[in-house]
Amino acid sequence: MNKKLDPRDVELFLLENLNFFESRESLVGELNFKHSSSSASSILERQVKKLREEHKNLMDLLSSFIKTASINEDLFNKSKELTLKILGSNSKKEIVSIVESSFSDDFLVDECLLDFYKSKEIDDIENSTGLSLHKGAIHCGSFSNKKVEVLFNDKKIESMVVAVIIVKDEIGLLKLGSHDRTRYLGDEDTTFIRYIRDILEVKLIK
Repeated sequence: MNKKLDPRDVELFLLENLNFFESRESLVGELNFKHSSSSASSILERQVKKLREEHKNLMDLLSSFIKTASINEDLFNKSKELTLKILGSNSKKEIVSIVESSFSDDFLVDECLLDFYKSKEIDDIENSTGLSLHKGAIHCGSFSNKKVEVLFNDKKIESMVVAVIIVKDEIGLLKLGSHDRTRYLGDEDTTFIRYIRDILEVKLIK
C-alpha cells in the first residue's frame, strides 16, 4: 500500500533542494501552474513580467544614453564650427554676422543679437534695466517686459541670456532671446555661452 505524501513534506524538500529541477527539465514542462485572471499571477507569469520590465528599463536606459550622446556630439560639432568661423573672420562686422546667423540657424535660437556700445550707452542700459553689465557678467532668465524691450526691442521675447563682452573701448552684449518663458531659466547652465563669450573676447581684443 502506497503511503500518500504530505504536500508540506514536498514543499520542505523543495526548499532544501532548490536545484532539484535543474536536471529535470522535462518534469518542469509537465507541471501545471495556476493561471489566474485576478491580480495574483502565477509564478511563471511573475517571472516573465519581471524579466520584461527589466528588459524595458534596460532598453530605455540605453536609448537615453544614445540620445544624450547624439545631442552632445551635435552640440560639439556646431560649437567647433562656430569657433573656427569666429577665429577665421577678418572684421567685427563679419563676426557679428557669423554669430547671429549661427545661433539662429544652427542652434535654433529665436533671436540672437551681438551689439556693441560705448560706456555711456551701457550706463543708460544699466539704469533702464537694473542689470549690472560689468566684465564677466551673464544674466539668464525670464525678465520684465521693460528689460526685454530695452535689450531686444521685441515684445515676443519671454526669456533671455545676456553675456557681457569687453573689447577695447567698447562693450559688447551677446543677447539670446526665446519666445518660450521656460527656455532660459535663472539656473540655466551658461557654460556654453561663457565659452563663446571668451572666444569672442580673445578674437576682438586683437
